Amino acid sequence: MNESAPMEQEKLECPLIGADSNVFNLMGIAARTLKRAGMPDQAKEMNARVMESGSFENALAIIMEYVEPVEADGYCQGGMEMRM
Repeated sequence: MNESAPMEQEKLECPLIGADSNVFNLMGIAARTLKRAGMPDQAKEMNARVMESGSFENALAIIMEYVEPVEADGYCQGGMEMRM
């Protein structure tokens, strides 16, 4: 093990690729993913940081600090099928 490099926690897979790219939608999907994994504090922290981010690009970068984007195909959010 390389002691000089910090160990990164493996990120949760989150169905963001192909989802509606509205930042509030992406934030909601990521927050639900975190909450379902028992990480409500991280979801709350991420939401607060995204709301203060100032731009879509910064918001997306913050979301990607918390989750690993994967294809949305086959996932359902809020009872509605996701479209590509």
